Amino acid sequence: MKPPSFDYYAPRTVEETVSLLVEHRGEAKILAGGQSLMPLLNMRLARPGVIIDVNKVAGLDQIQEADGELIIGAMVRQRAVERSELVQRLHPLLHAATLCIAHPQIRNRGTVGGSLAHSDPAAEYPAVAVALDAELRLVGPNGDRSVKAGDFFTTYLTTALEPDELLTEVRLPSRPERSGWSFLEVSRRHGDFALTGAAVTVTLDGGGRCSAARIVLFGVAPTPVRAREAEQLLIGEAPEERLFEQAGQRASDAIDEPLSDVHAPAQYRKHVAQVLTRRALTEAVGRARGAD
Repeated sequence: MKPPSFDYYAPRTVEETVSLLVEHRGEAKILAGGQSLMPLLNMRLARPGVIIDVNKVAGLDQIQEADGELIIGAMVRQRAVERSELVQRLHPLLHAATLCIAHPQIRNRGTVGGSLAHSDPAAEYPAVAVALDAELRLVGPNGDRSVKAGDFFTTYLTTALEPDELLTEVRLPSRPERSGWSFLEVSRRHGDFALTGAAVTVTLDGGGRCSAARIVLFGVAPTPVRAREAEQLLIGEAPEERLFEQAGQRASDAIDEPLSDVHAPAQYRKHVAQVLTRRALTEAVGRARGAD
């Protein structure tokens, strides 16, 4: 299969990229790792008139720590995240999620920003971004703006990114003390897209009670689902199995638009979401208590 014809540009700076996006607003697509865009082009499911290749844009491929935050450039390869000692130390949840993405050959090319901007419901990074309260930096003709991950993903394969904006970096705040995490997903085979997954963080106070929690489900709806009622159920309580069971049910109930397709029916996804939430909470609390 061959892609449709298009004009190709390879800018060297963010400013040049934004200028091209403005000039070709509505008909241009950004090429990052190409792991999603190229199959769409080859199958003629996408027909952009212009491709803007950002692989040569300077300054988008760094992983660094600044002011307590972990800053990841949009063009950082998933394989670089996997191998980063800084990521493992500051945000092990992100590292664990990366290991679940497809296979090494895919991670060698796939990028952090590309996955977030593509916003596939079954992708790991959007859920992790919401669970870690990430902030995304978008640069456009009117300057730059920051958008919380919870507001970035709007519906199926759609984000708050404007046609003339470029996602340049992701900022993750530092982890609180006495916090734990868990990342679990179910797929037919290792490397397949997740049928259902859960990204969970839990913080305990000095008395061992839950002071904060985030429960984010993916692969179950058009966007990552944050189970806020399940989170509130945990606040101020001593974590134990009965509470995790209740939270799992609340998390399942939070899925308003469950996906149903040839891979798994909606009811299956809701049931697995309940089970994974319970297991993830158990694991996250164990880590918060120092069991890891």
